[in-house]
Amino acid sequence: MRKLFYILSIVLCISCVKEEVPSSNTRQGNFEALWQLMDQRYCFFDYKKEQLGVDWDEVHTRYAAMVNDKMTNQQLFEVLCNMIGELRDGHVNLSAVYDLGRNWSYYEDYDRNYDAELIEHYLGKGNDYQIASSLKYRILDDNIAYVRCETFNNPIGDGNLSLMLDNLKGCNGLILDVRNNGGGSLVESERLASRFTNEKTLVGYIYHKTGKGRNDFSSPEPVYVTPSDGVRWQKQVVVLANRETFSAANDFVKSMKRFPLVTVMGDQTGGGSGMPFNQELPNGWGLRFSAVVFLDADRQHIEFGIKPDIPVALSHDDALKGKDSLIEAARAFLSQ
Repeated sequence: MRKLFYILSIVLCISCVKEEVPSSNTRQGNFEALWQLMDQRYCFFDYKKEQLGVDWDEVHTRYAAMVNDKMTNQQLFEVLCNMIGELRDGHVNLSAVYDLGRNWSYYEDYDRNYDAELIEHYLGKGNDYQIASSLKYRILDDNIAYVRCETFNNPIGDGNLSLMLDNLKGCNGLILDVRNNGGGSLVESERLASRFTNEKTLVGYIYHKTGKGRNDFSSPEPVYVTPSDGVRWQKQVVVLANRETFSAANDFVKSMKRFPLVTVMGDQTGGGSGMPFNQELPNGWGLRFSAVVFLDADRQHIEFGIKPDIPVALSHDDALKGKDSLIEAARAFLSQ
């Protein structure tokens, strides 16, 4: 629970920061408000400049020239969305009543390595599989457990997890599929991860903005996963990931990679290691941005994803046979 309390303290700390931003509800006023809010509170400027060559001051100069009082709201919205899109951050969004500005290049520019119809071949239909909170699971015919985790948006009960793992205890290994899991609650992702370690494990570090300067950050604080008091899995685990494994699911993969019985297979995750916060522009549009940074246990950024231990791609030939290449590779690995 220490991690949860620390995250809550960060939320309170950031919410108390009251930097002045332009309040004029004009085209230029809203432009300046968005740029300055990002300038004061966004947490990845140095990293994005290093990785992408994004100079936020140059971005201001270039996009400010596109803004004028004669443009429509839709035109202003497009300019602002294009501007924040330069950061290639799936957690940075601009929302209006008629649209959501987003940058989903973290998965749209890559192979999906996931086919929902293929999953049905493994889970089955109707009562073929069991449900524990937001988890679906089944024992495959080679005595390998398959668990599908689609989201961390919904609460995962401790009782559900203990009963599920108890039901699967006779299996030779477990496949935990978090492909296309777009994230949700870090509390839920940590709750699930705590079922796969027997000792308190350092899984990363966290730090956050403390002032309006671009380099005003707290010192990195260690983050641990503590073993659950409930039923814990004691055999080999394969975690399946792809480019749509994002945000809290990305954090889950980061933690699972630290456990000795876990192997990550599939594609690189989509990233999204900055905890998002929200702010409103003078015209009422909602701005979401990354303000808290999570690093891995080696203090390396995971904003652009985590590489698998064993890369596996979805084969078209396998798909035509009704087989998921990643699940089959995991089954073969666990059956060794």
